[in-house]
Amino acid sequence: MRDVSSTLKYLGTLREEMLDSIAGSQSRLDSLDPSYRDSARNLLAYLTLRRHDIRPVQMRLADMGLSSLGRSEAHILSSVTAVIDVLERLQGSAAASSGADASDVEAPDLKRSRELLDAHAQALFGSPPDDRDVRIMVTMPSEAADNYSLIRDLVAANMDAIRINCAHDGPDVWLRMIEHLRRAEKELGRSCKVMMDLAGPKLRTGAIEAGPAVIKAKPVRNALGQVVEPARIWLTDSARPAPPPSAADAALPVDGDWLARLEDGECIRFKDARDSRRQMTVIERNEQGCWAQADKTAYFVPGLKLKAQAGSTSIASFPAAPQKIRLQEDDLLLLTDRPDGGRGATFDSVGKLLSPASIGCTLPEVFADVRTGELVWFDDGKIGGVIESIEPHTLKVRITHAPGGANLQSDKGINFPQSELSVGALGPQDLEALAFAAKHADVVEMSFVNTAADVHGLLAELERLGAERLGVVLKIETRKGFECLPALLLEGMRRPRFGVMIARGDLAVEEGFERMAELQEEILCLCEAAHVPVIWATQVLESLAKKGAPSRAEITDAATGVRADCVMLNKGPHILKAVATLNDLLTRMRAHHDKKRQMLRRLAVASHPVFEDEGDV
Repeated sequence: MRDVSSTLKYLGTLREEMLDSIAGSQSRLDSLDPSYRDSARNLLAYLTLRRHDIRPVQMRLADMGLSSLGRSEAHILSSVTAVIDVLERLQGSAAASSGADASDVEAPDLKRSRELLDAHAQALFGSPPDDRDVRIMVTMPSEAADNYSLIRDLVAANMDAIRINCAHDGPDVWLRMIEHLRRAEKELGRSCKVMMDLAGPKLRTGAIEAGPAVIKAKPVRNALGQVVEPARIWLTDSARPAPPPSAADAALPVDGDWLARLEDGECIRFKDARDSRRQMTVIERNEQGCWAQADKTAYFVPGLKLKAQAGSTSIASFPAAPQKIRLQEDDLLLLTDRPDGGRGATFDSVGKLLSPASIGCTLPEVFADVRTGELVWFDDGKIGGVIESIEPHTLKVRITHAPGGANLQSDKGINFPQSELSVGALGPQDLEALAFAAKHADVVEMSFVNTAADVHGLLAELERLGAERLGVVLKIETRKGFECLPALLLEGMRRPRFGVMIARGDLAVEEGFERMAELQEEILCLCEAAHVPVIWATQVLESLAKKGAPSRAEITDAATGVRADCVMLNKGPHILKAVATLNDLLTRMRAHHDKKRQMLRRLAVASHPVFEDEGDV
């Protein structure tokens, strides 16, 4: 009986704190969209609970055969009140517990919380398929703009949304993708949303000095050296070049008249860049070009002569292949404020270092915000180092992480996880993409959001554009963004169509890969408490989409995505297979995803201010 009394007292005090938090924020709650006000009250109550470590109370409740509150994020106040009511009955008390009456506050119960989350998810993503609750979103490759069949097949495979990455291509390409989607919707009688991902202030490596223009095409061989997959070579009109409709080992621009005279089965002979005799066979032709295949490795350069029954021609000029900078641990890398001119280290004839490797940064203004001793990561954490010194126009970085050596290329991400960067969330490129999205998209995704002020700025711009109907998704991918998540949620609740993406790639780099499982769990819990739909993103079934076969770990990770409301797949030559696999996983996992009890330790992020002009909730 003593456990009942002490537990009842503890929970009564906790409920008082929850109600006080809600009452103290009433004026702010009134400014939110009506559809999210009950959700915001529940979030404030949940944050109050997570400022405490209630694991001992959970164990006592479990021993009594009562709810341990482990799955009560979405209806926390009503759950605490229900447990208090049962404890009072066990104690034999007919009177209500002391303190404010929870009935004075709109507190969603289990049924109502489910209805709220379903309504919010439907407002953002549309209705889910009949056999699963979690939507599937697919990032569009550039070639989708010229390949209607790809988008149609994805819609037919139960894709629920396309994601257009505004860091690539441009309005003309984006519009063709959307037009293909709308055509497929009409043809198949299915609905599919358009999600446009703003690039945001993404720090990336600059261009590297060009090397020779050469393309290597190599067949796949088995252990016996036998060809199991010939090299695929795409030939296209140099006057009107078209990208390969699928994965290619080489794409070669040639004379259009010569190309038009080729026939299926025709043999094309040539001497490659090494003066080796080679040949390839035409296997398929279409309006954009033709496919050929080769059983031996070949190196192609501009001007190389090709001979066939149709006559001869020369390969037209093409850009040099992207170069790489090889880095080892303990190497010195110069990170400069130049957008180009990256190059590898140089050595003299006896191997002595003459000059270290260098590469540019696309946002050199961040140099003013970093300090010596702080970490810097490249390419999603594949390469890491420490800022050794800061000089005008240059950061000297000592490489500390490049297991076995690693290659750094241009246009790869740069993260400064320990630095307080003062870069704005919306740049000129984002504002242009936002104007396009306001006319053509259903949802806009905001990258690298850090503060409630960032969200406020986005909402203000949408209002200026007259795009209040546009849904908003906040991508949580920085340390600061994670720490400010409660404030971001409450600011986003000003809109009825609102969601969060767990952008696990950059977030893992910022916080450390070892913390990723913990962070995504905390984000899921907070968003469930706020009844905010979540997108599970980054490298889901990546090997399957790119190589055609998933790892066991990827399958488990994808199945865990059933706890979200949408799962994002990235582009790849086997994306249709990836969509089919994910659809099957999510359908079968539908019956299992609620079978988990969580232990509610103190949550540090719950203690951060939720309103920017207040020191506490």
